[in-house]
Amino acid sequence: MIKDNQKYFNRLHLLADAVIVALSYMFAWYIKFCTIFADTEPGAGALDMGTYFSFLYFVVPEYIILYYFFNLYAPKRATRRKYEFAGIIKANTVGIVFFIVFLYFIKQQYFSRFMMGAFYVINITFTTIYRTLIRNLLLYFRKKGYNLKYMLLIGYSRAAEEYITRINANPQWGYVVRGILDDRIPSGTLYKGVKVVGRIENIKYILPENNLDEIAITLALKDYDHLEAIVDLCEKSGVHTKFIPDYNSLVPSHPYTEDLMGLPVINIRYVPLTNTLNWVGKRAIDLVGSLFGIVLLSPVMLLVALAVKCSSRGPVIFKQERVGLHNKTFNMYKFRTMEMQKPSAEEQAWTVRDDPRVTKVGRFLRRTSIDELPQLFNILMGEMSLVGPRPERPQFVEKFKEEIPRYMIKHQVRPGLTGWAQINGYRGDTSIRRRIEYDLFYIENWTMSMDFKIMFLTIFKGFINKNAY
Repeated sequence: MIKDNQKYFNRLHLLADAVIVALSYMFAWYIKFCTIFADTEPGAGALDMGTYFSFLYFVVPEYIILYYFFNLYAPKRATRRKYEFAGIIKANTVGIVFFIVFLYFIKQQYFSRFMMGAFYVINITFTTIYRTLIRNLLLYFRKKGYNLKYMLLIGYSRAAEEYITRINANPQWGYVVRGILDDRIPSGTLYKGVKVVGRIENIKYILPENNLDEIAITLALKDYDHLEAIVDLCEKSGVHTKFIPDYNSLVPSHPYTEDLMGLPVINIRYVPLTNTLNWVGKRAIDLVGSLFGIVLLSPVMLLVALAVKCSSRGPVIFKQERVGLHNKTFNMYKFRTMEMQKPSAEEQAWTVRDDPRVTKVGRFLRRTSIDELPQLFNILMGEMSLVGPRPERPQFVEKFKEEIPRYMIKHQVRPGLTGWAQINGYRGDTSIRRRIEYDLFYIENWTMSMDFKIMFLTIFKGFINKNAY
């Protein structure tokens, strides 16, 4: 079985990648020099075939190292296809850049640029096809009952239930849970087809008699005083052991750890935007983007201001107190979309479908999100960002922080004109809990590319929204 020969399978995988890189390179050379793209009369300094192929001694090892660096040799059981494809693109992009730099340092100016571009595209294509075939082949074997990994869970907890749920929902991973050991839950208790088969102390008898591939320690928090002894027992068995903590509601999926002279310290919440370089980069994009938006959209904002003024009595710009970065309040600007009302009435609730307070012009502005354009000035002043969690009014912040776990984490970054929750449909009168889940995902997984992705998708998903009333 594959799992019994994983070492040899990995070596074969690496060899296959090396062959594909070499074939892609040679195919790119063939397209450039042996097809309609070939130059009829090579110019001075043109390289011969032997010189081109000699660069394979650099290219092949380079790409294998990059594939390893971008985790393309990690086990495929629980790796999503899109992440593997993204890794292939990243590795090939970095690889071609390194190759160009290498050619520059050796002062090789006659290497075909067309061939490099062709190699980049061909290698991504061939590698993706090959790895997709491998995935499908492994999936076929697992469906037939081969290449499965048999596991035992130690401890019945929320972590154990969530782990079983995910395994049942993803049979392509090839995991089979044989049972659970626990001292508090009676033997015979079932959870989604997995049975509690005995007490934790039975592990010393179960391990020698069962052909297990992995042990997952899924103890409940209240049983962590037994953790050290259980880990010691599992490691003596020689079976691969993993630990699934029962506090995933507290610690993020990618925790930020520090090493204090050998003492591991886990930060409960890692916010990438607390990094100075990340903060400066995001602020620079906000300044450039807000200035560009104000200049580009100034004719639109002028027409909207006239429409608001002519359609109903009251000011053109509506300002409302919101809670922003570090829980500080600020006045957020919008085009007025409602009839004039007393502040006490306005503070009672947010807008709902067919709200009688909304004007005809305001209904259009809300539906298209044009009423949010004055917030470009909030961004320019540093009170908001182009992308981030949407800010809320102080009275609702006080309410939600008591009702929704981790709600206040959203105030560790600047609020945004648009956000991850908004492009996924969570705006207006929608679930606050789901909105916060999306906001927290954004905060913990922020990258500059993610911001650009959200801004791009806002054009198609964020401006016109069925939940914006």
